[in-house]
Amino acid sequence: MNSALSWAERLGGDEFLAQTFSRTHHVSRGPAGAFDSLLTWDTLNTLLTTHRLQPPRLRLSAGGDLVDPDRYATTVTNRRSASWHHLQPAEVHARLAEGASLVLDSVHEMHPPLAAASAALERFVRTTVQVNLYASLTPEPGFGVHWDDHAVIACQLRGAKRWQIYGPTREAPGWVDVDFPQEPRGEPLAEIVLTDGDLLYLPRGWWHCVAADTGEQSLHLTFGLTGPSTGADLLHWLVDQMRARLLLRQDAPRFAGPGEQNAYVARLRTELLAELDAGLVERWAASVDVTHPGYPHTSLPHITNVPAEAEVTVTLACPRARLDTGSAASVTLRGAGGEWEFALPVRPVLQALMPGVPIALGDLADRAGLPVEAVAEIVTVLVQGQAAVITGGGR
Repeated sequence: MNSALSWAERLGGDEFLAQTFSRTHHVSRGPAGAFDSLLTWDTLNTLLTTHRLQPPRLRLSAGGDLVDPDRYATTVTNRRSASWHHLQPAEVHARLAEGASLVLDSVHEMHPPLAAASAALERFVRTTVQVNLYASLTPEPGFGVHWDDHAVIACQLRGAKRWQIYGPTREAPGWVDVDFPQEPRGEPLAEIVLTDGDLLYLPRGWWHCVAADTGEQSLHLTFGLTGPSTGADLLHWLVDQMRARLLLRQDAPRFAGPGEQNAYVARLRTELLAELDAGLVERWAASVDVTHPGYPHTSLPHITNVPAEAEVTVTLACPRARLDTGSAASVTLRGAGGEWEFALPVRPVLQALMPGVPIALGDLADRAGLPVEAVAEIVTVLVQGQAAVITGGGR
């Protein structure tokens, strides 16, 4: 699952996006071990042992309530008065044996294979992705019946988990909303047992309850699709764009008479309708994609120039970057809030970077028919603009 193609294959490609996405749940059965490259129990043990994980990023939950961190961690304070929670493995084990579930948020920031999988999914669904981890050793549900304010894709890594799915009681609810969904009544509309290698897509606002009640210890990931996606998000963006218009920057005539206020509203309606054209959604989507900062990381020790060495590998750090090849004389890459225009012969270099997988400068040079030195200069521009990162090789 380290490429957009892999996600598309598991989810159903364009048909999933057109017919399932944000509409209904979807199950994809996979072979056992399908997600072994993402994370294992051994990996989780290493992460818990080698990181300072503060609540609520790491938390235990039982029956929908958070377990007091003092029941599984001690507060450590060093001689510089810095404090943090230090996990007590025996107490963590005891709480899990009592029925608690372990949750670790944003685990993709700690484990490179998950970072790659998250970026690949973002490349496919074009929205921000956050990966959380859930571990359960007993049949008790950790959270009860609940809904999430974002769609999720659950990947079962080990064991099994039963998902009772009730559907939405308020269509497309949001974290910021004028009403709150009522709890579902009656039986679930679906009961799905995910086993090792299976995948479940669940839209935003769908009530569900999850439990490892099949007698197997469970380890699963949720890829939360957390980016801006609603009509309200689009209108917030549009209002920001319209600040270029004087009418929106001027004070609203709150102290004027009805006639002046009505005239103001009429002008405002005209200005707004001028923006509500057939291309609005695509303009918004493109702007959101290319202004997202991406996921850059340092490229030490190369702080000024990428070394012109064939074995140095580089990766595009902005999964939703867009490549404009419309010009007959140049090619433009937009992403991470920046824009870079290059001569047309650079196009093969940029096209090879777009999948977001590590690629060597030597391979880029071969594809473009350019010297490695020239490719290193191109990549240096992107690294300095935080659109690309050096991911290996070199001395």
